[in-house]
Amino acid sequence: MTRRRRDRPAPPGTVRRFTRAETWVHRTLNTLMAVCVASAACLYFPPLAEIVGRRRLVVTVHEWSGILLPVPLLLGLASRAYRADTRRLGRFFPHDRAWLRTALRERRRDRLHAGKFNAGQKLYAAFAVGAVLVMLGTGLLMWFPRLSPLVWRTGATFVHDWLALLVAAVITGHVWFAAADPEARRGLRTGRVERAWARREHALWRAQPPAPGEGAQDRAEDAR
Repeated sequence: MTRRRRDRPAPPGTVRRFTRAETWVHRTLNTLMAVCVASAACLYFPPLAEIVGRRRLVVTVHEWSGILLPVPLLLGLASRAYRADTRRLGRFFPHDRAWLRTALRERRRDRLHAGKFNAGQKLYAAFAVGAVLVMLGTGLLMWFPRLSPLVWRTGATFVHDWLALLVAAVITGHVWFAAADPEARRGLRTGRVERAWARREHALWRAQPPAPGEGAQDRAEDAR
């Protein structure tokens, strides 16, 4: 019989960056967001609408993919490691401000002032969560027009449409940066990254790799 995945020795020279719960949240959120954006494009661009057809079905898919967007984020709260990382993402420190100054003035990443998440990643996470909440709220006003006055629905439509364009642009930039860093993508895919990469790109991240085969120590690290 093959050994269970969680009991397999960790690859040498690697450090755990994300737990399986965190990678599940990221993948599920990405899938829902991709469906939401793709269905929105089919609704707003006539050439795509003509190719896809079945507008009522596309509307239904768009509505439910949007409604489900917060679900993975909420379910992830059952994981201690996920909660710990949300606290990291939600707090700005002096080294984050130094990272931003370097990024704005010198147009480069300041690797010496990056913890587990650099300031750019923290800003993206804050924008993503805020955008999901605003899109959900305005989408509900559009979905149930009889529950709100006309002026609210008009404002909701305006905010929803323009925020959708901004979200598409920000996601494009996020994917662009991810495409330029294979090791970061590996961390999201497998949960582990090279220790040398972690020290080079996130110098303030004080993570230690678990000893091969020590599942208890591995889980202890996940909870940090």
